[in-house]
Amino acid sequence: MNFKNEKLEKFNEYIRFRKIAIIGLGVSNLPLLDYMYEKKANVTIFDERNIEKIPKEIMDKITNYGYKFYLGEKCLDNLKGFDIVFRSPSCLPTKPELKAEEKRGALVTTEIEMLMKMCPCKIIGVTGSDGKTTTTSLINAILNDAGYKTFLGGNIGTPLFTKLNEIKPEDIVVLELSSFQLMGMEISPDIALITNITPNHLNIHKDYEEYINAKKNIFKYQNEDGILVLNYDNEITNGCAKEANGKVVFFSDKEKLDNGFIVDNKVIKECEDKIRKHILNTNEVTLRGEHNYQNIAAALAVTKTLVNTEDAVKTIKNFKPVEHRIELVKEIDGVKWYNDSASSSPTRTLAGINAFDEPITLIAGGYDKNLDYTPIAEPIVEKVKNLILIGQTAGKIFDCVKEELEKQNKDLDIYMCESLEETVKLAKKVTKQGEIVLFSPASASFDMFKNAVDRGNQFKKLVMLL
Repeated sequence: MNFKNEKLEKFNEYIRFRKIAIIGLGVSNLPLLDYMYEKKANVTIFDERNIEKIPKEIMDKITNYGYKFYLGEKCLDNLKGFDIVFRSPSCLPTKPELKAEEKRGALVTTEIEMLMKMCPCKIIGVTGSDGKTTTTSLINAILNDAGYKTFLGGNIGTPLFTKLNEIKPEDIVVLELSSFQLMGMEISPDIALITNITPNHLNIHKDYEEYINAKKNIFKYQNEDGILVLNYDNEITNGCAKEANGKVVFFSDKEKLDNGFIVDNKVIKECEDKIRKHILNTNEVTLRGEHNYQNIAAALAVTKTLVNTEDAVKTIKNFKPVEHRIELVKEIDGVKWYNDSASSSPTRTLAGINAFDEPITLIAGGYDKNLDYTPIAEPIVEKVKNLILIGQTAGKIFDCVKEELEKQNKDLDIYMCESLEETVKLAKKVTKQGEIVLFSPASASFDMFKNAVDRGNQFKKLVMLL
């Protein structure tokens, strides 16, 4: 018997000839252009970029579909009289123009929220300041290997709203969710995971509290059947347990829990009623670093009710690091070069540094998200042999490290570079056999690159040319 998604069918009927605003022509909203045209919606496009900054093929599509459009910084001045407003994740729901339109009666939402509201199957959602992509990808791999048909989306994969007609009740949707996607959301996944919460994106969020509250939406709307997986070691995520509506499962690499999953002396264990069962040794997996062992424990906790643990372990042992996350690029003359471009905050780079015992040449710096670099100074002084800095945050990182060096009365070779190409050439010159080069910026990419993927790809290209 063919499944019919009645919620989706009602939505498709509703939007016919309705006034739909699409704000932002980013990855998540682009599929809506075709979808809304097919459903005969009355669409208007808003984007803060000028027309010359928008790819020609996108503007051609907008013109061919007969969509109205408003571009430039003041585009939202024209946001009036719509039935549904699809905002991009970067267009926060706190914007006064969105608030005003909501007050007038519009539904202000996102592609990801509407997907979740009309999804006919179980949804797993993963958020956190660090470890989201690796953990989400690992969960998806475990489910796939166990025979489930999954749909991977959110911050990674494909925008899934336009795939709703393909999703069946027996499938599983796996989503990586950022604070921007979660902010304003009024629905939560069936199984939710928060890997950790540390300061991030403070150049966009009003303050740290707004960022934390956005993350909490991943479990706020769960019912008593919901499952919430939390990092026991992180003070904020630990505190979320008392706000949960459903069952809470912890993971930890610092405490011997009575229930949950732990990393204990290089062994991942499952804990039930104070009995701790050996699951696997960390030297059996290709992922490196304590942070990745936590990610494995979190993935096991999330998939516990869906997949036999022994089967999950088989997947974990074969799981390769996700691109741009402590990714081995090449070994040259006894020096291993690692691309960790996805590390866009100090805590991520700290995890990368701690993943290695070898002497490190660290390449760091990039776009400033108004983050504090003080916590990374001591680990750099302790573990890094050569520090190569680039980008807007180079000065901030330099000042913190210099202060720590003076405090410890130590020396460290620190270099300032103008381009990524210059950093790679210098790293090759100063790094000796048996050492590693770690490209882990601890900063966002937007000062010099399109995004972290572009930054990582450019780094890998330069390394491959050595």
